[in-house]
Amino acid sequence: MNDVSSRFHFACAPDSWGVLDYPGPSWDQSYEKMLDEMVWAGYTGTELGPYGFFPTDPAVLKPQLDKRKLKLLGSFVPVVLSDPASAGVAVEHIRKVGDLLATLKAPFLVLADAQSDERNRISGRVPRDGSAGLTAAQWKNVAHVVEEAAKVSAEFGLDLVFHPHVATYVETPEECERFFDVTSHTGIGLCLDTGHCEYGHGDTVTEAAKFASVLRFLHIKDVDKKILEESRRKKLRFEEAIEDKVFTIIGQGSIDFPGLFRLLEKNNYSGWMVIEQDVKFGATVTPPSESVAASLRYLNAVVAEMAGAASR
Repeated sequence: MNDVSSRFHFACAPDSWGVLDYPGPSWDQSYEKMLDEMVWAGYTGTELGPYGFFPTDPAVLKPQLDKRKLKLLGSFVPVVLSDPASAGVAVEHIRKVGDLLATLKAPFLVLADAQSDERNRISGRVPRDGSAGLTAAQWKNVAHVVEEAAKVSAEFGLDLVFHPHVATYVETPEECERFFDVTSHTGIGLCLDTGHCEYGHGDTVTEAAKFASVLRFLHIKDVDKKILEESRRKKLRFEEAIEDKVFTIIGQGSIDFPGLFRLLEKNNYSGWMVIEQDVKFGATVTPPSESVAASLRYLNAVVAEMAGAASR
């Protein structure tokens, strides 16, 4: 196999089936059927999704993954980074999920700021001058939370990476830069989410180049630029934009994935990427299994084209 194509590994995630971060109708789906559909679509890995959707007992989950030859990659942990109490909350959650991840040899723990009503009201429209951002004291607390999260993650052998997220206080490119300025001493890496990056007025290829030294994980989403611009014009909240189908099947939106993968190749990136399409549960026109299959076909074609070019 060409070195280019062997360098990138694609996984899936429950959010492409509309699984929300809290229990509800989306949690009534059969996780076994979901895993079967991931395999049918061609995937070799999955994220855990919200803690409690998949079985939390390793003795139950591990056989389900093993028989499908699926690798578990990690878990998403959102906490209010600016709240002094969040260090304890983050540590408690990581300890809760850490045993499961470590037992199943998952490599990543994905930390994010939690969504807030204040930032959701201006999601995608955050002032670039920092006027709606955190104070210096709050950024100091962000650093403290990350320090504590990094310590406990290391206890479980987990690589702590940070996910800049829409509707949080680390959404824009400027806020992402500030985050890594104040946390650089902790060794935390970047989980770049291409869709959230573009939603927050970032350019995926530019941000991947800027943070090449700490880019250790990717969430791959695509964005319909026209719907994104319209959601900004209508001042939609993030969930409303998702309902309007701001995220598309990979390759059907506006993100320059060939450019991104050329950059990743140039920078010797090697590892996992999670393909996602945030959708509203029960409101998808195309079945999730078909959407994630189409996304994977597109990205495999992008990588194959690069591999072919490299061999010519």
